[in-house]
Amino acid sequence: MTEAPDPEVVELATKIFDLARQGETEALAAYLDAGVPVNLTNDRGDSLVMLAAYHGHADAVRALLARGADAGRVNDRGQTPLAGAVFKGEDDVIKALVEGGADPAAGTPSAVDTARMFGKTELLELFDAQ
Repeated sequence: MTEAPDPEVVELATKIFDLARQGETEALAAYLDAGVPVNLTNDRGDSLVMLAAYHGHADAVRALLARGADAGRVNDRGQTPLAGAVFKGEDDVIKALVEGGADPAAGTPSAVDTARMFGKTELLELFDAQ
């Protein structure tokens, strides 16, 4: 039998995921520095990096990566933060993720596939340079 999660823990996790979505870098960093796992994921497997990246918050992505977040962690649908950033056209986030070691070929679809799909040749050149 699985024990129900503590409502206070769920509330805190929800707050932290919201900080990532909203790009509240300083508050997010404070929670991480206080011990919140940097690779925390929600019920869909979305990491804090995924949420920050998808919502266009390069500074939050950099803060997460600087604290050891996995730049290429896939969610439950096989998507990576980099592919999400390519899909959303978030150039600063793409740069931060690539600098943080994200693999453009990882995930389904990969960032490379997504860039091809949208005809983003400058990104394909960036990815080839890696």
